[in-house]
Amino acid sequence: VQLQASGGGLVQAGGSLRLSCAASGLTFSRFDMGWFRQAPGKEREFVARHNWRSGNTVYAVSVKGRFTISRDNAKNRVYLQMNSLKPEDTAVYYCAADRSSSSSIATGAIPRNYDYWGQGTQVTVSS
Repeated sequence: VQLQASGGGLVQAGGSLRLSCAASGLTFSRFDMGWFRQAPGKEREFVARHNWRSGNTVYAVSVKGRFTISRDNAKNRVYLQMNSLKPEDTAVYYCAADRSSSSSIATGAIPRNYDYWGQGTQVTVSS
């Protein structure tokens, strides 16, 4: 299984980026997909999750209303559209796949619940 995240970069505060994660080696349409981020010196933090069964999405409070997770099962890709970016959004962003189906943020926010992880893509937001 491989998850390849891309789309990171340097952007000014208030700007937008769209991250993409390409998945291979798994039945993508049957996996919940999530995005996490990790800033230097901090723990990995949940960002968003998409439930494959219901289509439901859940978000961290810090990104709700600014970020949108979506997926294209035909392309085996999950996306994270990030708008109104803030300096505190600066982090390495990781995509992850979970074979369990859950719309619970309590479940989706726990990194150890995910089966596979991508390598991460750096997002830097300047003030």
